Amino acid sequence: MEFKIKWSGKSIEYTEEEINAVVGVMRNGDPQTQGKYLQQFEADFSKYLQGQPCFGVTNATHALELIADLIDLKPGDEVIIPGHTYCASAIPFARKGVKIIWADLDPDTFLVNKEIIEKLITNRTKAIVVVHLYGMIIPDIENISNLAKSYNIKLVEDCAQALGAVLNGKPVGTFGDFAAYSFHGQKNITTLGEGGILTLKDLNLVKLIPGLRHNGHAPFQNKTEYWKPAMSNVDLDMAGIWPHNFSLTEAQAALGSVLLKRLDSLTKLRRNRANRFRESFNDFPELKFQRIDKEESHSHHLLAVKFIGKNNKNRDDLISLLSKKFGIQAIVQYYPLYRYDLFKKMNLSDADCPEVDNFFDNMISLPFHIWLSDIDFDYMIESVQKAILELRS
Repeated sequence: MEFKIKWSGKSIEYTEEEINAVVGVMRNGDPQTQGKYLQQFEADFSKYLQGQPCFGVTNATHALELIADLIDLKPGDEVIIPGHTYCASAIPFARKGVKIIWADLDPDTFLVNKEIIEKLITNRTKAIVVVHLYGMIIPDIENISNLAKSYNIKLVEDCAQALGAVLNGKPVGTFGDFAAYSFHGQKNITTLGEGGILTLKDLNLVKLIPGLRHNGHAPFQNKTEYWKPAMSNVDLDMAGIWPHNFSLTEAQAALGSVLLKRLDSLTKLRRNRANRFRESFNDFPELKFQRIDKEESHSHHLLAVKFIGKNNKNRDDLISLLSKKFGIQAIVQYYPLYRYDLFKKMNLSDADCPEVDNFFDNMISLPFHIWLSDIDFDYMIESVQKAILELRS
């Protein structure tokens, strides 16, 4: 099937400055990993997060893997995770043998809230993972943070989709104990298709990350010559925890530093586009959007809506009409995690999330790339309007 407007794995067009940053590392970078560009990117990102320590990693999933290590999760511990999110929000914690407690969502924000989470806390709860899905900071995040502190539970923010969002002057990822960011090819900024940042607040844990991130490398304590007993030691940073190799390359880091300078303007462009789309459907009650309390709290990574059909028409009717008549490729996301074969086979399918089920079974996600031309974007608005009107009749 030929689509006029379809989903894309490319989030932005790189500028010449960004391309030259990568080429510069190719020509002059030495070393091309674990060097000055990574240190600069970490410093730049830390400045963006108002001074919170940052570490570049291969992707957000690996940031979450390190977080699961740092929390020191053990089999039998419980971790609360939204049932509606991408699978990588859960797999790093499930890998530790914990029991995942699936959280339902707020039908107005499509995200979790304090009330939902509080009902799930037990004396075995070790961590809470919240996901700022679709680009919006959870409106209740400050209350969730206070709740976690009152129970001495670690709060993890999955910010993979929400970079650029700010709530009450605080950037996304600065409300919990840990946070993970993604620079995957489809994210709001991307470091050559992959990349991520891990941030945390506990300075005692900060010193453990370089070794955990890079195969346990550490200096020998009693070195006699630069080559003796070897170039570097390999050691444990946490008892019983094997290290990883999750290093961000110098080229990716150099690109990340330049891209950060464009983050605000890219976010503004996405926000303006999303607002224009939403305003175009003020007279279309069939589309229910995320409730946004504060404009700056949403970076609009995706354009997801709930379809409330009339005359027995449903979400699938709308997607079918958009694709076959108008050439627009809409999709559905994210499959409730407890429905996946993976989590069923790992005995993690037990869930009581009626709002997650209801939302997923009626949601639609429309193409939303900022490099889409204004003409094509207007065509998509007009086509969705025409499709809904046709379904009404």
